[in-house]
Amino acid sequence: MKKISFLMLSMALAGLSVSAKQYELLSPNGDIKTVIDVNKTITYSVSKGENLIIEPSQIAMQLGDGKILGENASVKSTKKIKVNESFKTPVYKKSSVNDVCNELNLSFNGGYKIVFRAYDDGVAYRFVTDKKGEMIVENETAEFNFPTDNNSYAAYSNVSNFDSFTTQYPCSFENTYDVKKMSELNSKRLIFLPFLTQCASGETVVVTESDLSDYPGMFLTSNGKTMKAEFAPVVKEQKLGGHNNLQQKAVSRESFIAKTSGKRSFPWRIIIVADEPKELLSSDMVYKLASRCKIEDASWITPGKVAWDWWNDWNISGVDFRAGVNNDTYKFYIDFASKNNIKYVILDEGWATNGKCDLFDVIPSIDLKEIVDYGKSKNVDIILWAGYWAYAKDMENITKHYSDMGVKGFKIDFMDRDDQEIISFLEKTAQVCAKYKMLVDFHGTSKPAGLQATWPNVINFEGVSGLEQMKWQPKTYDQVKYDLEIPFIRMVAGPMDYTQGAMRNANKKNYNPVNSEPMSQGTRCRQLATYIVFDSPLNMLCDAPTNYMKEQECTDFIAAVPTVWDETKPLDGEISKYVAVAKRSGNDWYVGAMTDWNKREMVLDLSYLENGNYEIEIFKDGINADRAACDYKKEVVKLPADKKLNITMQPGGGFAAKIYKK
Repeated sequence: MKKISFLMLSMALAGLSVSAKQYELLSPNGDIKTVIDVNKTITYSVSKGENLIIEPSQIAMQLGDGKILGENASVKSTKKIKVNESFKTPVYKKSSVNDVCNELNLSFNGGYKIVFRAYDDGVAYRFVTDKKGEMIVENETAEFNFPTDNNSYAAYSNVSNFDSFTTQYPCSFENTYDVKKMSELNSKRLIFLPFLTQCASGETVVVTESDLSDYPGMFLTSNGKTMKAEFAPVVKEQKLGGHNNLQQKAVSRESFIAKTSGKRSFPWRIIIVADEPKELLSSDMVYKLASRCKIEDASWITPGKVAWDWWNDWNISGVDFRAGVNNDTYKFYIDFASKNNIKYVILDEGWATNGKCDLFDVIPSIDLKEIVDYGKSKNVDIILWAGYWAYAKDMENITKHYSDMGVKGFKIDFMDRDDQEIISFLEKTAQVCAKYKMLVDFHGTSKPAGLQATWPNVINFEGVSGLEQMKWQPKTYDQVKYDLEIPFIRMVAGPMDYTQGAMRNANKKNYNPVNSEPMSQGTRCRQLATYIVFDSPLNMLCDAPTNYMKEQECTDFIAAVPTVWDETKPLDGEISKYVAVAKRSGNDWYVGAMTDWNKREMVLDLSYLENGNYEIEIFKDGINADRAACDYKKEVVKLPADKKLNITMQPGGGFAAKIYKK
């Protein structure tokens, strides 16, 4: 890590204390301001320029011994820090990140402090405690009190029973957004992060968290114009159950949310403020607020594409063997991956005996060693799917065994909780897998909250209502609209395993859920564009190899799109309507754009390109793509002299391009 400067100044200097119990912190450019009031309670407010973003909102932490950090508080000392750092990123949408902010430390009598940071694009705060031994946290108060009844995007816990919060804590964190005024959101339902709201003054605000460690993830509940934090309590009793007996289901819970070290830093509570929604496409707040990378040499971590079996239901054709979970099928997948320079093949659920919760009990039709060795001979590596508890109960032995065999990672599924126990499991998994140089793709899990920066072998997360929904959702389900919401909301938290790449494409009228031969909503070029728009360092090709082999031109493009980037540049976007982004890898730029169910013409400003003689390889919607969504046209054109590219997208359409110097 290269540190440019790190200057510490006393908060007692002129201009930093507004009054005896009020403290003000400005962002480096002076535009973002947070004001902290310390009285009987502690509140903070946030403004941008003349616009109030967050009205005074209470923060506190209730401990098991009855003490409440943040009530009747007495400031012991203050300190201001100017942070100006730059650090390299092994697996990210940018090759390096600049961490530039002003920090305020308020130390209180009673062995704790609250740290505030003001960035040019938002504010964050966290508790830090300095107490001996273990400490019980009964609850935490975190309010986000908005001055107006904003239009908002809320994803509720996706459970059928929401009679109480207790029934909503366990969920897969996959849901579409309820788009309403905050006062109209369902106050009885838990909302999982990130949460987005659009201020009356024009700013777009995202609430999320980072550096989540040994502590439950944060939910929100709505109360008029105020969003309040809610946390899953510690599990007291649990039993084996859930999907194929691969989960631990909570039977009862404690009255407190965490039992943890008394000397520690707690998660950052983040308020990201964007003048335009497109700014969120390149936000680094979650990544730079996380603990720095703990893998000294991360060069072994290899992002890439994955040939995936589950979405296409192992439906390969034109072969002389019965397709399914067997060696012949996976050798076919490996041959396909090798021919198309795809780095990995995943063995999803089915390779271990169902219902036994035992990752050493491999089904008779699978010889894993043979598959792994065959993959090596073709320069293709293997990743194994694993149910949460089957992996967790014998983590060290399982990881060592399959690492020794040559397996390169695990896709771990069905945690379906984010209480303290599960968050600690995610951390432990990251550490153990790093020890054996294994990648981790977490499914059935909550949004990223910084773990991907601290342990970059955690290469992807689900926590998104991805393309798998097309296997079963009814015709009324609108995946096209959702695709244009998640880049501004879910993706702000970190990468997402959306699992795209459908070669069967349907318009709004023709879509039907088909489990064994699924299709996408929207055009072929929309599927190509997702490989550029969506951040996904471990990126699936969800369809069957034989379907890709029939569409080699598209397959070649998909396989060539990088999965990590040197630079990300938002071009345009409006939440739920359209998005356009450019990303650079080396000397080449890729551009992806998508629209809603409306035909759309856009002008992409490519003036960021250096002067030179450029060609653009374009995949655009065909003139009949509104009728036959698979219709597309590929062409190679020169960069216009004014560096303005006019594009047309059909309803549910997309646009994908590679820009390179001739």
